[in-house]
This record gives sequence, C-alpha cells and structure tokens, in this order.
Amino acid sequence: MQFQQLQYFVAVAETRHFTRAAELVHVAQPSLSQQIKALERELGADLFLRARGNITLTDAGEALLPLARRILADADTARHEVQELVQLRRGRVRLGATPSLCTGLLPDVLRAFHDRYPGIRLLIEEGGSHDLVRELARGALDLALVVLPLPTPAPALTTVELLREDLVVVSSPEAPVPGRDGRAVEIGDLEGERLVMFRHGYDLRELTVAACRSAGFEPDFAVEGGEMDAVLGFVRAGLGLAVVPRMVAARAGRDLRVTPLARPGLHRTIALAHRSDVAPPRAARELQRMLLER
Repeated sequence: MQFQQLQYFVAVAETRHFTRAAELVHVAQPSLSQQIKALERELGADLFLRARGNITLTDAGEALLPLARRILADADTARHEVQELVQLRRGRVRLGATPSLCTGLLPDVLRAFHDRYPGIRLLIEEGGSHDLVRELARGALDLALVVLPLPTPAPALTTVELLREDLVVVSSPEAPVPGRDGRAVEIGDLEGERLVMFRHGYDLRELTVAACRSAGFEPDFAVEGGEMDAVLGFVRAGLGLAVVPRMVAARAGRDLRVTPLARPGLHRTIALAHRSDVAPPRAARELQRMLLER
C-alpha cells in the first residue's frame, strides 16, 4: 500500500468521480485509475462500485476511508512538525519595538533567544507604536512590542499585555535635584523645568505632554526631536530633565540621576502584538513565548 494510492482513493471517495479526482490531485485520469486498481488488488477487495455516472463506496471502501484520512492527516502533521523544527535552525523573526524597549527590555531576551536558536536571524525595526501597527498590518513584521492603548483602533491585531512599567525622571548629577524633597517628583514640579523631549510620534512624548497639560501647564522644551540615546545624552550634558521608562534609566549608568515620580506617577502598558488573521511563524512564536515568560 502506497501513500500516493491513499491520496487518490480519498480524492475519488470525496468527489465520487474519477476525472474530477484526477484533476484534484494533478494526475492523469488513467494513472489514477490504475493506482486505485493496484490498491484494490493489494487489499483483496473492491473499494468502489462503478456504475455509469455513479461512483459509490463498497463496505471495504467505507471501512478504509476514515483510516486513510487519518494516515494522510498524520503524514501532513509530521511534515509540518519537521518543517517547524527546521525553521528553528534557520530562518528569521521580524520584530518591531519602540526605541525605549530596544534599550531596556529586549537585550536580555534577544541574547537568550540567540543563544538557544543561533541560526535564526533577528530583524529589528524601531519605531513608534503607530508606525509599528501599520507595519504589522501590511505584513512587514511578525511581532511588535507596542504601547497601549494603541494610537488608532486595530481590530486585525491581537495584543497580549506584557508589562506595566513606571516612568521616572532622569537628570544630570551636576544639575539641581528635581522635586521638592529630592526623593520624588510631582508632575507639577516639572513646571518651569527645561525638558529634553522626544520627537513627535514618540509614545513617551505624548504621555509626558498630556500629563503636564493635565496638571495645568505647558511643558518647556530645552531640546526636542531626539531618539532615546540622544535624549539621554542631552540630559547627561545638563541640557534638561527627561521622563523615561524605569528599565531604560536602570541601564543608563551612574552618570544620570534617577528620581521616581510621586504617586500616582506615570506608567505605560507594553503589549506584544501580531496579526489576528495570520499565525506567526514558529520561530516568532518561540520568541513570543520567551518574551511572555521573561
């Protein structure tokens, strides 16, 4: 009994027509008929009752059909499992993330992933959540780390909350200690302070500006328009204060003073997103698992 013969048998059983079955499995009809006859000889029983214009299963055919379908399904599963394993030896994962997450969250996780799957190429795209959502929607990314709530409704995306992170104030050690007591900074304490601000479209910019306006003042920018590394560099140079994620501040080194925001403070929610209509590749799912279990 050959695997190909079972494929032909199931095709005839489902179409009840030899010619249509041959078209379905992309083989000439005489070849398909010969293989079915060979299978019947191997089994010692007719599988079909052949009447003009009417093909039906015999009792032997009815008994074989669920078994043949199971064999074909198991073979298909085995092929996919092997392909999935191969994908973890080579391939790629296209991951989008905001620049602050590339600085704070990703290095340790990506190192662990690379150590486990050295053959997988990691393609990282930095951008704001709005840009990353657009890239996900058009299929340019497998996964993206975005800040919730999303800037625009995205019903075609599935998001899983990853973490809720505090924001802190960073300043140069040579600058005056921010806040009233040196231990925590109220949002209102930022009024009159010169801030180093991120570029437009940056999630942290929108969050900080909105918090200042809610406190009743318009923030004063000493420098604006930078990415994360530039903002930290400008703060080190004493140009002003900046509001950044705690993870970023923890990695920034001792040449920055870190002051928490007083309660209730500012927070951001990080989520892992992917398209709802397309399952991520196996390698991307493995990276997703590592991020969720980190």
